[in-house]
Amino acid sequence: MSKTARILLVEDDATFRSLLAAILDDEGYELVEREDGKAALKTLQRQSFDLVLSDLRLPGLNGLELFRRAQAEGIAPPFVLLTAFGTVEEAVAAMKEGVADFLTKPLKDPATLRVLVRRTLAVSMQERSLQVLQERDTAGLPPDEVLFAGQAMQQVRTLIADVAPTQATVLISGESGTGKELAARMIHRASPRRDAPFVALNCAAIPETLLESELFGHEKGAFTGATQARQGKFELASGGTLFLDEIGELPLALQSKFLRVLQERVFERVGGNRELRADVRIIAATNRDLEEEVRVRRFREDLYYRLHVFPIHLPALRDRRDGLPVLVRYLLRRAAIQTGREVQDIEQQALAAVAEYGWPGNIRELQNVIERAVILCKGQVTLLDLPGGVRQVTASGVIPKSNGSLRDRERNDILDALATCGNNRRLAAEKLGISKRTLQYRLKEYGLIES
Repeated sequence: MSKTARILLVEDDATFRSLLAAILDDEGYELVEREDGKAALKTLQRQSFDLVLSDLRLPGLNGLELFRRAQAEGIAPPFVLLTAFGTVEEAVAAMKEGVADFLTKPLKDPATLRVLVRRTLAVSMQERSLQVLQERDTAGLPPDEVLFAGQAMQQVRTLIADVAPTQATVLISGESGTGKELAARMIHRASPRRDAPFVALNCAAIPETLLESELFGHEKGAFTGATQARQGKFELASGGTLFLDEIGELPLALQSKFLRVLQERVFERVGGNRELRADVRIIAATNRDLEEEVRVRRFREDLYYRLHVFPIHLPALRDRRDGLPVLVRYLLRRAAIQTGREVQDIEQQALAAVAEYGWPGNIRELQNVIERAVILCKGQVTLLDLPGGVRQVTASGVIPKSNGSLRDRERNDILDALATCGNNRRLAAEKLGISKRTLQYRLKEYGLIES
């Protein structure tokens, strides 16, 4: 067996310690032995372990004190305390403080030790895996193999690696739900600014009257309701990265002020006259064709070129079909943890339906579909656990969304969503995984307003 776990064994009785060491060594664990608590603490301060197996009664520093000191210093792996029958109550009390488990001595059966160690290590591994997943979710970052799943994402991966170490402004384009904020976070995490804040603002989610204050902050009394001074996103992101999603929604009146910040790296709060420095890296994102927005004078040309220093385009999910199995299984695992359901896998027929569907809402829509399927399934996701729209593709034997131009496919997806939702634009936008404002824009663009 490969030595997959390191165990610190702390026991002052040399004979009993040798017995425990022999049992654990036969299991293939890597062992470090210590005779007292003080020596064990110094060892924990220098090395990392997957488990500490310690006698409760030790000279100098007992097992519980060792646990408390290690926990206070943030270096405590799971602890299992060895205790005589007369101190079982102490061991139970120790578990209330966070000790993983206890084992009575003398040891009657080696199997008892083996099972307890395996179980404790397994629980610890599961907790660490969940913690890593939660941390990535908090940061918005799935594993690299998931984020860059599919051949179409390999160029994106290369571009992110090239631009991340620089201070260049980045413009990320792509349809709604393709993961533009995830890409921005990847750039930030790989940049020299990684230890400073990453601050995100969706320009389409803030009313125009409040957007300037959100960006630049305001002074007390700057407008009705401004009862105290407030920092804006530029100040909150100082030293780090400011991510502006849906930059195409920035009102023209505000675009000139934003351009000044990009050019001169200074700004003023609303209602203020004190110049503040903008030590931030700008990453912007859009699902609009900004060149077309410039042509029809909805977006300033000079601002466009200031933003368009290093463009990165994220492909739609329908252009990443070879990466769908990886994405689906990652989302299955995450949804299973979040919902507390046990899910083994997804059956091949269901996976084929997922691969054939057009995914107008991209990864955001896929995530919603998988979460729903995990809730409905009985251990394995089947075709019947998928929404009707996804199942119909397989039932018809065709891939209706894959023919024609990208614009035609998107137009058809919008018409399908509107028909399904009884022309309710809010529900249709939710089904497509886009904002209502973006849907309104698409309806105008494709001449569907009267539809």
